[in-house]
Amino acid sequence: MAPTRRILLVEDNENDVELARLAFAERGLEADVTVARDGQEALDYLYGEGPHTGRGEEAPALVLLDLNMPRVSGYEVLRRVKEHPRLRSVPVVVFTTSDAAGDRRLCDALGADAYLVKPFDFSSFVDVVGELATTWLPRSA
Repeated sequence: MAPTRRILLVEDNENDVELARLAFAERGLEADVTVARDGQEALDYLYGEGPHTGRGEEAPALVLLDLNMPRVSGYEVLRRVKEHPRLRSVPVVVFTTSDAAGDRRLCDALGADAYLVKPFDFSSFVDVVGELATTWLPRSA
């Protein structure tokens, strides 16, 4: 059985969601991508609560997390994932437009596995997504 190649993309910007989907396709990345449009939706998905009740307890192989999210911030999502016994081993890659040193330090302190600043041109975005897939996703069998 092939390892799970499920990505939870926590992103409220529709343009960035579409860019990510296009970049995944451009890189030939075969993964089941679930999009959470705010921090609470991400937590509901991860905990199998709310509209995600009954989806099972299988964790995604990777969480791509924007920081500036409605309802629950990306920082809070990161903190709760890394404190949860079942989820703490899930790689969380902060994928944000913020290049602020304070944001990086806080994410490191909260347990982020990586911190990447979103590039503004599509070619660089595709390259970053390819690196993410190579580094963080299990290989298909």
